[in-house]
Amino acid sequence: MKRSILRAARVIRSKNSGPFELTLDIMFKNKSYFDLFRRRRLISERKISALYKVPRKDILGIIYFEPALAVKVTIRRMVPSGAPGDSDIYGAQQHAPLLNLKF
Repeated sequence: MKRSILRAARVIRSKNSGPFELTLDIMFKNKSYFDLFRRRRLISERKISALYKVPRKDILGIIYFEPALAVKVTIRRMVPSGAPGDSDIYGAQQHAPLLNLKF
């Protein structure tokens, strides 16, 4: 049976990484979960592309950062921060699709 990311994550958040990029952070509850996600590549370009409905070329990086037991994903914003049509100037509400991850 698949489990929710909420079982493994202590923090799931998003924020701007400049006006043209968005950073998604998942901080794990412990090293075991961090190692599991990193070893199995559970956060991948394919998964992020599907969750955010963006082409893989718009996924700029996926970095596992062991000192923080975290994974950081950077994607290109579809609408620049503050531009007409932007619904989240700070990028702080863009983590919601990550809550649908199962492992």
